[in-house]
Amino acid sequence: MNSFKRLCVFCGSSFGENEVYKVGAIALGKTLAEHNIELIYGGGNVGLMGELARTVLENNGRVTGVIPKKIHDNVQHVELSELIVVENMHERKAKMYDLADAFIALPGGIGTLEELAEVMTWYQIGYHYKPIGILNTNEYYNHLQFMLSHMVAEGFLKTEFIDKIVTDEHPASLVEKMAQQEMKYIDKWSN
Repeated sequence: MNSFKRLCVFCGSSFGENEVYKVGAIALGKTLAEHNIELIYGGGNVGLMGELARTVLENNGRVTGVIPKKIHDNVQHVELSELIVVENMHERKAKMYDLADAFIALPGGIGTLEELAEVMTWYQIGYHYKPIGILNTNEYYNHLQFMLSHMVAEGFLKTEFIDKIVTDEHPASLVEKMAQQEMKYIDKWSN
């Protein structure tokens, strides 16, 4: 299963309104530690971010956080395997993307959506060929999937592109599917 060694996870800095989101983050953390996959994440201590990092660490896994100085100076921290402090959010994302072999989005807010959209965009235009996964806990991303299908129907997105995005409601099977996903260039500009 271990076709990637470092997985970047985007997720909320809060827990949301349903305990199931926290349960999903914990299950993903255990899966990563069990398979010796290093967690790369935004360095936060709270919400799903903090729970995920603590779970990986408690299960003898490795965690690298990447955090902007402004946030670093204003929050408490988890004792991570490595913490990288950068100047701003742009540097944070660039560093996380450079470190990661694959990406997963858990439930989260606008920041999570923005990070997911960016890695999807970068794949679409050929800047990377790393697996992208969506942990669809409690059907959280069903509306996004509907929107992506609508983009295809309206001619703004290719089906081949969204077919490469792996979605699952179970962390272990999501990681397994992503490890088997063959990513390849899809020419955005040809008909």
